[in-house]
Amino acid sequence: MGTAYTPGLKVSPGTVIRKQRRLPLKGKVLVGVGDRVAADTVVARTDIPGIIQTVKVAEILGLEPHEAVAALQVKEGEEVAAGQILAETRSFFGLLRSECKTPFTGTVELISHATGHVGIRLPSKPVEVSAYINGTVAEVMEDEGVVVETYGALVQGIFGVGGERMGKLAMGVDSPEAVLTDDCIKDEHAEAVVIGGAGVTLAALRKAAGIGVRGVVVGAIVDTDLVAYLGHDIGVAITGHEDIPTTLILTEGFGSLAMAARTFALLKSLEGRDVSINGATQIRAGVIRPEIIAPLDVRPDELKEWTQGQVLDVGTHIRVIREPHFGRLGEVTKLPPEPVRIESGAVVRVLEAKLADGQTVIVPRANVEIIEG
Repeated sequence: MGTAYTPGLKVSPGTVIRKQRRLPLKGKVLVGVGDRVAADTVVARTDIPGIIQTVKVAEILGLEPHEAVAALQVKEGEEVAAGQILAETRSFFGLLRSECKTPFTGTVELISHATGHVGIRLPSKPVEVSAYINGTVAEVMEDEGVVVETYGALVQGIFGVGGERMGKLAMGVDSPEAVLTDDCIKDEHAEAVVIGGAGVTLAALRKAAGIGVRGVVVGAIVDTDLVAYLGHDIGVAITGHEDIPTTLILTEGFGSLAMAARTFALLKSLEGRDVSINGATQIRAGVIRPEIIAPLDVRPDELKEWTQGQVLDVGTHIRVIREPHFGRLGEVTKLPPEPVRIESGAVVRVLEAKLADGQTVIVPRANVEIIEG
């Protein structure tokens, strides 16, 4: 039998998790190897230079470029405040005065003798990178960032929106088939990550955002409700940068799909624990999965790092990712070695799987993903 590989979707009660925390520009790393960090610990910091804004002094004062430069009251490298006079002229025996003020606070970076313009660089913006997860600094990248390592539970989803957030995990429903409605969202869920079942209503999402829920994790959502929540349609690029107060993670897909019982049970076992979530998703090359991470207190002596893929074999737990069985979970029962012609006419390698309801199906191997444990 040939070896087959397929994308993996991680649902694990315990695994080594390593997260690279990198600055957008070189800056200062604030921690060292071996340091214990909390999710909100700032591990690196830098400043992003502000953009340059141009003040057209010559045109504002009605002067030739060389006259405008002569009228300047500032020099290159000098800091200026909004409303400060950059240049001034007097006429009619000094009785008439014309002024050019800067509308920006910043630093004079350029004085152009050719145009009579002044370039002012706006103040830099500080950028801080947090650890994102509770753990230990395993590696330091000089002037760039760190790698934080922890041992904990990890659940990867199918799709998500919204960025990194942290909070205590709270169950909003009692079963993986239950829909998270607005009645399920309570005031005590503020700053928490709320777990639902088969789906979430638009009213529930809006209520969650209104009371400050950090994240919502459910099996699926109706696509029109997702668009209404975001206020715009979803493109094909990476998600995670949406301007929304509550991150949303889907573990199964779109429509009405019950959360996998195994996933729901794992999340329920983590109730009350601090978790870190990220809705960032990229489907194409360089796959990025939305995730829920719950660092655990105990770390076994011998651990193997988890990987994004594994060997497909008899007994492997899989999820079907194409119709007509999209979202169904099952276990591989056979891996026929010879390619088979399917309905579309293509000749592909297939597998036989027993679905959770007992049904046996034949599907192309490319139409499944491994659920890693």
